[in-house]
Amino acid sequence: MDTFERLESEVRSYCRCFPVIFDTAQGCYLTDTDGNRYLDFFSGAGALNYGHNNEQMKARLLEYILRDGITHGLDMATVAKKRFLDKFNDVILKPRNLPYKVQFPGPTGTNAVESALKLARNITGRHNVLSFTNAFHGMTLGSLSVSGNFMKREAAGLVLTHSIRMPYCKYLGKDAETIEYIDRFLRDNGSGVDLPAAIIVETIQAEGGVNVASVEWLQDLEQICRQHELLLILDDIQAGCGRTGPFFSFEKAGIYPDMVCLAKSISGYGLPMALTLIKPELDQWKPGEHNGTFRGNNHAFITATEALNYWETDELSSETQRKGEKIVRSLHRLRKQHPESIREIRGRGLMQAIQFTEEDMAQTASQEAFRRGLLIETSGASGSVLKLLPPLTVSDEELDEGLQIIWEATAEILSRKVSLAAH
Repeated sequence: MDTFERLESEVRSYCRCFPVIFDTAQGCYLTDTDGNRYLDFFSGAGALNYGHNNEQMKARLLEYILRDGITHGLDMATVAKKRFLDKFNDVILKPRNLPYKVQFPGPTGTNAVESALKLARNITGRHNVLSFTNAFHGMTLGSLSVSGNFMKREAAGLVLTHSIRMPYCKYLGKDAETIEYIDRFLRDNGSGVDLPAAIIVETIQAEGGVNVASVEWLQDLEQICRQHELLLILDDIQAGCGRTGPFFSFEKAGIYPDMVCLAKSISGYGLPMALTLIKPELDQWKPGEHNGTFRGNNHAFITATEALNYWETDELSSETQRKGEKIVRSLHRLRKQHPESIREIRGRGLMQAIQFTEEDMAQTASQEAFRRGLLIETSGASGSVLKLLPPLTVSDEELDEGLQIIWEATAEILSRKVSLAAH
């Protein structure tokens, strides 16, 4: 690791958590330069829902490269983009009665968020955006302004403005009505809260600790937007593309956001790609008003189109929900064995989490799991949450292997804790 320590910036993060040099990857496994294999319950922070080097996507990509297909195209019309747009419309949008226009804002999730914030402000003429406690929407300044993490916000180096923070679902306790709280601030002329342009929300706050909004809360939030003439921006960057079961994480709630931000696994292969989906009547951009050099990643269009084959039937969605229930059963048994150390099990589909009672335990569990051959990350403002993100294509055998390692790692770190306390 000497090269990285000498030459790469101190900002590097994940390589400190997983301090080996990885060389190859296939499906649910990565292999390091010493030939050690690691089961992946990290999935590129949600960018690899279909596993590493998915064979079908790799084949289509190699065919395209070998015929000298367009690689870089800005927003020019290309065959690869046309095929993606047609298939995305036919397989995803039309069956769900979602007549969105598709914007390619740039290569990453924060580009999708920035474009949605900019468009909402331009349409409404208002400057503020309402966001939520523990939210995370990206690392550029606009996205950071609507994020909640103190460490990431502080790194901006300036005051982040034009955002209003409100409590997320259950933030004030399981019985607290945060929707009524938000509505009161918006209705009351004496609240000091100016009417915002939009509300931006995640159905599951993945980086914020896998905090899950209820269906009813999301439906009520949409109603608030309609009553106060606010735009609803749904950030589905990590929870979307099938992670919770349905393609969009908000489908169960039956809501129709004004804009939807997608990235992470939309390319299917880990290639940079992001989308901002916009209701047709809100697509009020002037040509070139929001652009970016790498918004036309045609290699990503190729693999994204192939990934949509998974959504021509309900099989992947059903399997994701079934496997998610299997994880939940296992983790609840784990919590029953360690009730004093595990506060809560939460999540949806194949985004599940263990919240420990102490802040350092999730990181210690992640390190112990890595020592045993499993990649798994932490989340939450205090890092007390161990987050499971296996590929959607994970087999039952691989799932069992990963869960067994989590059980063993948890038992080991708790045993050490007891031993230290005894001394």
